[in-house]
Amino acid sequence: MESFLNPDSLIALLSLTAMEIVLGIDNIVFIAILVGKLPKARQAKARSIGISLALLTRLGLLFSISWVMGLTEPFFTAFSRDVSGRDLILLLGGLFLIGKSTYEIHDKFEAHHEGPDLPRKGASFATILAQIIVLDIVFSLDSVITAVGMAQDLWVMVTAMMIAVGVMLLAAGKISDFVHRHPTIKILALSFLLLIGVMLFAEGTGMHIDKGYIYFAMFFSLAVELLNMRTRKPRKAAS
Repeated sequence: MESFLNPDSLIALLSLTAMEIVLGIDNIVFIAILVGKLPKARQAKARSIGISLALLTRLGLLFSISWVMGLTEPFFTAFSRDVSGRDLILLLGGLFLIGKSTYEIHDKFEAHHEGPDLPRKGASFATILAQIIVLDIVFSLDSVITAVGMAQDLWVMVTAMMIAVGVMLLAAGKISDFVHRHPTIKILALSFLLLIGVMLFAEGTGMHIDKGYIYFAMFFSLAVELLNMRTRKPRKAAS
């Protein structure tokens, strides 16, 4: 009981919850892009399952923390550098995200249909869910390692993750709808995922890139685009 009322634990809980919510932005954006390929009636279900799986993955890794920490041990040596299991996960996850984002950006510009994005006939529920699971694992690894670095009590980590995922579930629908209603926002979201993929790949090769720089660049770009959207509305009304 004393642990729950300890001011240090409460501060750690608030700080970690805020950090987990920020880290969850990656998941929300990625899921929003993917579920847009499904029929409208199935998108909410896919979002809920994808985010719930993200929580289960995080908790599974958290309760297997000794195994997760073991991933930081050298696995083999390549080009005079020790490569760990975590490095391999980040490398493969980064490459997957770079490839997926590049494909989606190319598809967006090369699409010949007009109006809002339409679900593709080839997109299946299982395929979309499989892609979400792959990136859930990569993002969850980052989330769990951050949690271990910021808190000492297991209950703090679990509570922070559950609150963060709850926020993700509440916000995912609105974020997804907003992204798909505005093509320029979708391009920004894909560019954000591309940057995250580059960062993950760089981390896997041993180069550290502060995620704060990427978030600042994307939030600045988003703010500029929101201002552009406000200025475009009077023009449309006048015409």
